[in-house]
Amino acid sequence: MAVNVPGLIAVIIFYVLILVIGLWAARKTKGKDNEDMMLAGRNIGMTVGIFTMTATWVGGGFINGSAEAVYVSGLVWCQAPFGYAASMWFGGYFFAKRMRTLGYVTMLDPLQQKYGKKMGALLYIPPLSGDIFWSGAILGALGTTLSVIIDLDYNTAVIISAGVAVFYTLFGGLYSVAYTDVIQLLCIFVGLWLTVPFAMTHDAVTDISVNYTTVWIKDLDPRYSGQYIDSFLLLILGGVGWQVYFQRVFSAKTSRIAELLSYAAGFGCIFLTIPAVLIGAIAANTNWNETGYYKATDYRLPDGDERYTLPLVMQYLCPTAVSFFGLGAVAAAVMSSADSSVLSASGMFSRNIYGAVIRPKASDNEITWVMRIAIVGIGSLATIMAIQVGSIYDLFVLCSDFVYVMLFPQLTCVIYFSGMNTYGSLAGYVMGLFVRLAGGEKTLSIPTMIKFPWYDETENSQLFPFKTFSTLTTFIFIFLVSYCTNYIFEKGLLPAKCDIFKCVVNLDDKKEKLGTVFSSNSLTAIDKSKCLADDKTIKTDLNKDLSEKQNGFISVDDEKKSLEMHYSNTKL
Repeated sequence: MAVNVPGLIAVIIFYVLILVIGLWAARKTKGKDNEDMMLAGRNIGMTVGIFTMTATWVGGGFINGSAEAVYVSGLVWCQAPFGYAASMWFGGYFFAKRMRTLGYVTMLDPLQQKYGKKMGALLYIPPLSGDIFWSGAILGALGTTLSVIIDLDYNTAVIISAGVAVFYTLFGGLYSVAYTDVIQLLCIFVGLWLTVPFAMTHDAVTDISVNYTTVWIKDLDPRYSGQYIDSFLLLILGGVGWQVYFQRVFSAKTSRIAELLSYAAGFGCIFLTIPAVLIGAIAANTNWNETGYYKATDYRLPDGDERYTLPLVMQYLCPTAVSFFGLGAVAAAVMSSADSSVLSASGMFSRNIYGAVIRPKASDNEITWVMRIAIVGIGSLATIMAIQVGSIYDLFVLCSDFVYVMLFPQLTCVIYFSGMNTYGSLAGYVMGLFVRLAGGEKTLSIPTMIKFPWYDETENSQLFPFKTFSTLTTFIFIFLVSYCTNYIFEKGLLPAKCDIFKCVVNLDDKKEKLGTVFSSNSLTAIDKSKCLADDKTIKTDLNKDLSEKQNGFISVDDEKKSLEMHYSNTKL
């Protein structure tokens, strides 16, 4: 088939719109340092904030993957959008206000500050893999959309889409991300809701309210209940430990706004899921042989084409003008959401890996250029992932997998518990990763080494919630090894020279060096000048935390030395 010229024009128009807005917003980054580029000067308010926080999850992978899941497995198994929405509420209640109050730049800052630079670098791997999988899902969604609109080969479409997204990301920081997110969500809202009534009334579509329980809602087989619970916990808790989420939290004007944005975004995710779910239901009730889709067989989409569910509904069940607008809107939305994911991974690399471990004395300009190079590298890896993994929904879920198992326990322990140390962090990391990989992963062709209870030999799948078990393993080893090593060194059972990570040293020596009041087993400096500069709410919360010495956080007497420690991520 020839290239669809009107469809191509529609995509170009939407791309130009997003690009112009992104470059216009990028003007605000001129003369700013890389921290301002990453966090938009910590100046995001409620209006723009609600849009950009909602766009944390809502993008091409979200809407395309939701439609695909409903079509293939039914609404009951379309867990990702609802799980990620719940993760917003969970993150807002337990993490947003606290993390924003402490004035961090990336979510790796508290981990690196607590466990040291090198351990912090190791903890970068889970969010990196998550961002690559997420970007792969985004690029895969954009590739499927373009391949339908202009009849372009999927792989070629993914590569071209990645090139556009990476080019755009190079010029914009979070300012560009935030302002393009406003256009992104408006495009999704109008494009999807405009599609639904036209697609639903097409002659090839039967009434979706007829036999809906068996056609597109379906039911849950009790034998898969362990898998089901495992997936929901993964999405809710694994959806928290993301820099793409925390960069929005850290960019909020106040800690209270950061919390409220999380709550509002959760409802925004649910609202924008509705049209995607309806499109999946429409696809399941369509006789595709009557649509003109030349590859349709036996009234269904052929195997492997499920990932095209949403763009195919728009293309074949809607009038030309509606399909061009809808498909163009989706393409523009996907492109604008790709930048935030790539920006988060590259930002952590430039700050927490290059700036903290490789070249601690690197200039701000050097770190900015490293960030740009990382954008290209991470974008390339995401492109490969999008090409190699066929299902958008699989990538959509998998991106939170390793974050759930290895990073969520680490972040929770640092923020909420005292006494954790590098030995426990490393032990939890290794054991959690081992148990998770031993359970196997079909999407990445990882074979099963450990068959947990209720293992299905026929389908070669784990029915036991082994991902949650892996997460608990990480928690247990962090606590167990941390307290054991603290006891061993504090009681002198091993000499101080054996403490290779320097986790347990004389607290008086630390106090003398930093002028800091210490809790029993933790050392966490609070950046007062950064947190108190602009926010009375933060000041109240911080003073309360300092007076009560909650959760192992400590007050800071020597502000200058505290700032030096906090921003250089020095391990003490």
